[in-house]
Amino acid sequence: MRQLFFILYLSSYKNLEKGLVIKNTGSWYLVKTDDNRQIECKIKGNFRLKGIRSTNPIAVGDRVQISINAEGTAFITEIEDRKNYIIRRASNLSKQSHIIAANLDQCMLIVTVNYPETSTTFIDRFLASAEAYRVPVCLVFNKIDRYSDEELHYLEALTNLYTHIGYPCFKISALNQTDIEEIKKELKGKVTLFSGHSGVGKSTLINAILPDQKIKTGEISTVHNKGMHTTTFSEMFPIGEEGYIIDTPGIKGFGTFDMEDEEVGHYFKEIFEFSAKCKYGNCTHRHEPGCAVREAVENHYISESRYASYLNILEDKEEGKYRSAY
Repeated sequence: MRQLFFILYLSSYKNLEKGLVIKNTGSWYLVKTDDNRQIECKIKGNFRLKGIRSTNPIAVGDRVQISINAEGTAFITEIEDRKNYIIRRASNLSKQSHIIAANLDQCMLIVTVNYPETSTTFIDRFLASAEAYRVPVCLVFNKIDRYSDEELHYLEALTNLYTHIGYPCFKISALNQTDIEEIKKELKGKVTLFSGHSGVGKSTLINAILPDQKIKTGEISTVHNKGMHTTTFSEMFPIGEEGYIIDTPGIKGFGTFDMEDEEVGHYFKEIFEFSAKCKYGNCTHRHEPGCAVREAVENHYISESRYASYLNILEDKEEGKYRSAY
């Protein structure tokens, strides 16, 4: 009897198909199959990603295998190996992660000097995580039409800092479509994640690049100078041949995940470069004698803000928690 039930269960499903996860609402996934159909899918309650405790075992950008039953409903049965992903610590679950997107050619971190302010701590945490999982990052400084002379001076200092480290920087106004063409050139033929705080202009930028999408945009809170969520789920938008933009909900804080103390310095390019000259191979760059990194900070070869961000990540690990304010 049990064998007959199993045969009937299998016969209710069509052949397995492969596809790309292009939308994740939290309760279901939209999968674009290899023959260009779009199918809404669920996952089994016991589906878990091997080796990673995650709040979302499947992310936008994942290649998956699905099975469709006779009634037209579908389940994701398998996830293919990822070439990379962007991951952060889940805000309220310190031992779990949240995978933002997978299988990326690059990420564009949308940054604002004000309206709202993006801290260098947030930028550096994001960059360190991207380095850890081998995702190239460009920094896109938006809202240049709104800044005062003092803010523009600070913007220039930031772009000089990150360009010197090795991160390409763009200065744009998505609202006025200033220098948007430069962004479009970088997107051709690539899968690109747009990320950043709520309110930095991700949706406005996507609308400038893909006007037919008409994505909802939001306002900035005048009380707290912070953005309010307008994107509530992750979604991929096709752009030209082979290219996609991945739009995701704004991130309040960015907690790094699964980094050992001795690894953190590897994900800060300039710290890793100078660490080769440290007296001790296991130098933490905090108090050891003969530390070339601290000497480089004192001599302004490494910026104080970057060094502070490095220490900040180490402090989080020591406290055994993630401080969501960053």
